[in-house]
Amino acid sequence: MPELPEVETTRRGIEPFVAGHRIEGVTVRDPRLRWPVREDLPAFLAGRPVESVERRAKYLLLCLDGDERVLIHLGMSGSLRLDDPDNPPRKHDHVEWRLDNGKALRLHDPRRFGAVLTDRSDAPHQRLAALGPEPLGERFDGTYLAGRLAGRRVATKQAIMNAGIVVGVGNIYASEALFLAGIHPATPAGRLDRDDCHALAAAIRQVLAAAIEQGGTTLRDFLAPSGDPGYFRQTLNVYERTDQPCRRCGTPVERIVLGQRSTWFCPACQSA
Repeated sequence: MPELPEVETTRRGIEPFVAGHRIEGVTVRDPRLRWPVREDLPAFLAGRPVESVERRAKYLLLCLDGDERVLIHLGMSGSLRLDDPDNPPRKHDHVEWRLDNGKALRLHDPRRFGAVLTDRSDAPHQRLAALGPEPLGERFDGTYLAGRLAGRRVATKQAIMNAGIVVGVGNIYASEALFLAGIHPATPAGRLDRDDCHALAAAIRQVLAAAIEQGGTTLRDFLAPSGDPGYFRQTLNVYERTDQPCRRCGTPVERIVLGQRSTWFCPACQSA
């Protein structure tokens, strides 16, 4: 699944070609995404300028005039690509925005778990309203994290993957951040002291910032808008490295399952 760094990489890739341009037309080839695409989307968007391209959690936001927005989620296997509108669409190019600069923005989603929704910035969609802060934003730090984790019995890895606490910390980046912070992923969240929370918040920010800088992590279905893969996978410390030596101490990396998700850690560097 594309995670926050992959979505941010996509945002940065399409922004120069979309922001400041007008939507000349929209084609919905298959409205059957995770939630049905509204029937009047082409009429709603025709002639509207895109003032900016933003991101909230894993949602890309095409911000229009009048405080209205298009929310795009890439789901499990989706991608956004800029193309020549004269090129034939691929089989799973379900939604296309044609811009006044001669570009077409195409949502490709083989599994159809993505979404195209609309809302207003002054009345956020319910999918956005309950989200926690951005991990790279000013609201997220060790003090905030300590307050949100206090008293929780759930495993720390599951807690930091809870979008109500902090958005965008997916499976890959949760495992990597816990390694950098030296925290065992199964440790009950409420057991972390303030120093642990400061270390973990800093590690989350460090891992995500590095992944964004390197273009995200290459997954089976993800490519940047340019078609290039991300390269963060080459520097992963524990994720999917079962029985391989820890890059820090040489101890074999172990795998467990938490919340039905595979989890990797170094048993020496991340004490329980």
